[in-house]
Amino acid sequence: MTIIQPVYALICSLAVALILNSSEVLANDSESEVVDSKKTVLVWGDSLSAAYGIPVEKGWVNLLQAKYRDDLNVINASISGETTQGGLSRLPAALTLHKPDLVLLELGANDGLRGIKTEVMQENLTAMIELIKAAGSEQVLLGIRIPLNYGFTYTQKFEQVYVDLAKQFELPFLPFLLESVALDYDLMQSDGLHPTADAQPQVLGDVLTVVGPAVEKLLGQEDQTVSQNLAQEPQKDEVVVTQ
Repeated sequence: MTIIQPVYALICSLAVALILNSSEVLANDSESEVVDSKKTVLVWGDSLSAAYGIPVEKGWVNLLQAKYRDDLNVINASISGETTQGGLSRLPAALTLHKPDLVLLELGANDGLRGIKTEVMQENLTAMIELIKAAGSEQVLLGIRIPLNYGFTYTQKFEQVYVDLAKQFELPFLPFLLESVALDYDLMQSDGLHPTADAQPQVLGDVLTVVGPAVEKLLGQEDQTVSQNLAQEPQKDEVVVTQ
């Protein structure tokens, strides 16, 4: 009896430990499922999306993440000073790494400020749009405008690039990212090019006019898929009780 009791106690301890470990594994799996269930949004832009000159947490991209924190994983891969050529060179690796459900394409401003030919800019944007499409991701095109001191002809050709691409690829399209703030000096930084922290909620408001419907479409597709899967599950045989 003195031998059996310690062995029995050891077996009970091992059983309890296994149950606790199993519960921990199940909990971790549940957390992973929650993370994996979120849709991934990749923001592919320049300083206007990278929160240049302001705290990152106040930028419109971070505000977008906060708004959809339960549904989206927003990855901000924007780089200050980025051109369409630079964005194109980095994009394939980013698409492979992040596998985004939705890409917000916001590039071209630095091409314009550098006076790069609009034909080159359009070629680069076209290539990025095609890469995103080939990856199976949805996309939204966020346009920008440059100061008129670059000349009427150049600025018109510059803006038309976005219009033509949105039409060609039938993309959700915001013609001017800074529409609501660009002419308000109180909402622009001293360089006259970048919005202040106070301007970011308004920038996000404009972005949501096109991104909001795209996000809702993504989330709606997920709900539809779940419903279809449930409908396709085999039903248990009904038990009929007769008297």
